[in-house]
Amino acid sequence: MITGAEIAATTYGKRVAGDFYESLRVSPERVLFGLLDVAGRREKNQGILSAAGQMFRSVGAELFSRPDFNEAEAMTEICHRLNIGLMEAAGGVISCPGFIGCYHEIFGTLCYTNAGHTPGLLRDKSGITELASTGLPLGLFSHATCDAPTVALEKGSALLLVSRGVVEGRCKSDREEDLEYGLERVKERLLGQSSQNAEAICASVLNAVGEFTCEPLVPDDMTALAFVRNE
Repeated sequence: MITGAEIAATTYGKRVAGDFYESLRVSPERVLFGLLDVAGRREKNQGILSAAGQMFRSVGAELFSRPDFNEAEAMTEICHRLNIGLMEAAGGVISCPGFIGCYHEIFGTLCYTNAGHTPGLLRDKSGITELASTGLPLGLFSHATCDAPTVALEKGSALLLVSRGVVEGRCKSDREEDLEYGLERVKERLLGQSSQNAEAICASVLNAVGEFTCEPLVPDDMTALAFVRNE
């Protein structure tokens, strides 16, 4: 339960790849959430996904529950530990783009890092702002770091995260050219979605890309995570 806000995440169809999402309360006024995309198929990277989930929960609870800490420094540290932990779990290099955010209920602010992930889309009264990459994907370089800026989420705003599978969802045109769904179509869908319900926003985007691809099987997970501040 988040005071004045809500979060939801879902995947379209069967999960076949390495998308992972999680949210947890890490202090009386903070909620940590993230969407990670571990490279590889689920049947082969299940152990890595499990390790990523355990690290996210344990390290997040440790770093963000301290009574006196700096959010940006904690965000940088959780990325560093996830980065090393993923490489150890994989026994080498593995690409894992990820978006991690920490929401402060009292101030209505979001401290985040985008490690080579699809841009987060923040919708408010001014339109849509892209929360672009602030660093390299996790799991590639042991000493890589990610910046951790903070943005204000005004009342009525919505943050949408989508995995690479959504943006790269393909459908053959009449000219038999493969067309990607693309980030611009995601933006248009988000702008046209008037609901302030996080689950409804996720469903709207995923249903749209599902209709666009016209395929019963997808080559990659299609995952959406929405965070909405209602008050």
